[in-house]
Amino acid sequence: MRHLPTHTKRDFLIGCCVSAFAFSASSPAQELQLDKWLPDSMQVHGFLSQGFIHTSDNNFFGHSDDSLSTDFRELGLNSSWSVLPDLQLAMQVVWRDAGQTDEGDLRIDYGLASYNLLSTESSLLTIRAGRVPTPLGFYNDTRDVASTRPSIFLPQSIYFDANRNLALSADGGYLYGEHRTDIGDFSFNFGLVIPRTDDPDFKSVILNGSSGSVQGDTSWVARVEYESPGDRVRLGVTYADFLSDFHSSSQVWNQGSFHFNPLILSAQYNAEKWSLTAEYALRHTRLDYLNVNDVSFTGQSYYIQGAYHFTDKLEGLVRYDELVWDLDDQYGYRWPAQLGPQFSRYARDWTFGLRYEILPSLMLSAEYHHVNGTGWLARLENPQGETRNWDMYAFMLSYNF
Repeated sequence: MRHLPTHTKRDFLIGCCVSAFAFSASSPAQELQLDKWLPDSMQVHGFLSQGFIHTSDNNFFGHSDDSLSTDFRELGLNSSWSVLPDLQLAMQVVWRDAGQTDEGDLRIDYGLASYNLLSTESSLLTIRAGRVPTPLGFYNDTRDVASTRPSIFLPQSIYFDANRNLALSADGGYLYGEHRTDIGDFSFNFGLVIPRTDDPDFKSVILNGSSGSVQGDTSWVARVEYESPGDRVRLGVTYADFLSDFHSSSQVWNQGSFHFNPLILSAQYNAEKWSLTAEYALRHTRLDYLNVNDVSFTGQSYYIQGAYHFTDKLEGLVRYDELVWDLDDQYGYRWPAQLGPQFSRYARDWTFGLRYEILPSLMLSAEYHHVNGTGWLARLENPQGETRNWDMYAFMLSYNF
């Protein structure tokens, strides 16, 4: 009998322990009763999830190529406290492991103070400061908890999991407002922030594998949304200007800046048993070097997603998701071979998923991906090279309290 490597045994045992804890904690008699120990104005919640991933080729969140990776788990604890009627504090601490793209350290996902400048029956104006979730598209500012995502993995063409920390939140301040009318609710979010640049794969790409540092610089992001009465129709527009500076040990380029400007158009229709969601992103990327020619390109992303509730507990999902890094070179024919294969410049992904609510706090999800291209794969996890056509099978058990 062939023995598993030590690290595979370790990850498998951790995955089993996490799963066992979720099942045991889901018993009503054993649910955590934190509220009785806290002030009435404070709430504490948490989540725990364990993923299992297998791919026919390429690695995603651990060694998944022709193997079973259990190297995807999330554990978080969040709290909110209404200090005053118009002042609220909130924080979330997370331990997350996702292959080499997130190596299992403890971090603050968000920690902020929110103060209501104006609060009436129809209008709200709030200022938020600290480490604040970034309002990008429909799902980014709620992507941290598995139960709030429509699938195990969000559409990777827009919500890159390889750079999750960079996208999820940033340090700075926001002005948020909403206004309720007879024709629907309108809201806006505008912030000045410093992006987080601690994702290992993001650093590797920006520095092209060299040693060095990447630091966020003053950036801004804005989102406007509309929801019709009854939440049947939801529309949104997001635009951002993200900036970071880098210093590299490379002899070719040793310092410069990275600019990223996404424009995201979002639309959703909700019926009684089904919903249809689509988002389109136009992304401009520019690398400014001090001693070599600048690099600039514009890409696009979009997905169309349908979800159907078979029962109150069982939901199915179908999605087509497409990413192109450069509209002037959609198939990567002009992409330098030393930087990666042509098919690393695009990805076309068909996704089929199911999720079942075992208990109100316990959910089991499964999904299948058929992907042409590797545009959103992490370079760090595939140093041996990549395969153009590949399949991915993913399962996740998630628990909330």
